[in-house]
Amino acid sequence: MEGQVSTRTKVLHALMIVVLTIVLLLFIAPFILVVINVFKTKADINTEPLALIGKHGFTLDNFPRAMEKMNFFTVFGNSVVITVSATILTILFSAMCAYVIVRNPSWRFGGAVFALMVASMVIPFQVLMVPLVSVYGGLLNVLNSRITLILMHTGFSVSLAVFMFHGAIKTNIPNELEEAASIDGCSKWRTFWTIVFPLLKPTVATVAIIDAMAFWNDYLLPSLVLGRRELYTIPIATQIFYGTYSNDIGLIMAALLLAMLPILILYLFLQRYIVEGVTSGAVKG
Repeated sequence: MEGQVSTRTKVLHALMIVVLTIVLLLFIAPFILVVINVFKTKADINTEPLALIGKHGFTLDNFPRAMEKMNFFTVFGNSVVITVSATILTILFSAMCAYVIVRNPSWRFGGAVFALMVASMVIPFQVLMVPLVSVYGGLLNVLNSRITLILMHTGFSVSLAVFMFHGAIKTNIPNELEEAASIDGCSKWRTFWTIVFPLLKPTVATVAIIDAMAFWNDYLLPSLVLGRRELYTIPIATQIFYGTYSNDIGLIMAALLLAMLPILILYLFLQRYIVEGVTSGAVKG
């Protein structure tokens, strides 16, 4: 009987590995195709998209041509400034907001604010984009500005970040640590930055990678806010490779690979914190 159970367990385990392997291949197949074809000529991509090396051989010409056409260093700098600034502001404001709400449970206004933030996460951006452009562009005339886009990114992402920090602080940081710091003469401000915030490193890393990926890859909001070409981010700049009647696939793939590399490197550095950060507020201790 035990042998049958053991055999059945092994079979199920093997099937699970096979299924997960298939799912993994389906997910990374587009990325593999981009990596394979980015080193081919346009003719080879069109005729032999699945071949490792085309008839015309290995080429690196797609990268300098793509970088020149999309003005890569300018749009890369814009993306870095916007992504880093919005991510830092989101982390700082969300952590402080969550800390105030958690440590003041009797404050009804704090509970109402938290409830509104959680509720706002179900509102799709498409519902807000028309009035957003009408108000900020028509009435306030503050579009075509990196600062406006940074503040919009921060505003749209702060609700989820507050939700995550709220769970992490409530579950993983005991009041005794702050009480001991208060006895030693620490103010609330100093206690938060020297004791509480360092303990939130897994959640900080999780929020950073989630928001940085969202800001870096976002096309819709920057396309509504940034109208001048010198302010373009990488996702907007890649649109110049799409023509009305024809597309240069090699340049498109080179631009996409250049766009995904920075955020991929960031993910590899922070991936070990992600699971811990997501689950840190899921179970009460």
